[in-house]
Amino acid sequence: MTRFNILLLLAVIVTALLLVKTAYEARRLFTEIHRADVESLRLAGEGKRLEAERQLQATNLRVDRSARERLLMRTASPAVTMYEGQPAPLATAAASAVARGRR
Repeated sequence: MTRFNILLLLAVIVTALLLVKTAYEARRLFTEIHRADVESLRLAGEGKRLEAERQLQATNLRVDRSARERLLMRTASPAVTMYEGQPAPLATAAASAVARGRR
C-alpha cells in the first residue's frame, strides 16, 4: 500500500509541475501575442503617416515649385519658344505661287 501511495504522490507532483509549466508557457505566449498586436498597430499608424506624407510631397503645387526653384524651369510661352529649321524663303515663295495658281 505504501508503494501505491508513493506512486500516486509522484504522479500528482509530476502533474502539478506540468500544469505550472503549461500555465507559464501560455502566459508567455499571450504576452508575445500582445506585443505583436501592439507592434502591428504601431506599424499601421506609421504606414498611414508615411502615406499621408508621400501624398503631401507629390502635390502638383509642390512639384511645380520644386521644378521652378531647383531645376530653374519655367512655363513655355511663345515668347521663349525657339523653333529649329525655319522654312527657306524660296520654298515659301513657291508654296505661295502654287496656292495662288489653284485659286
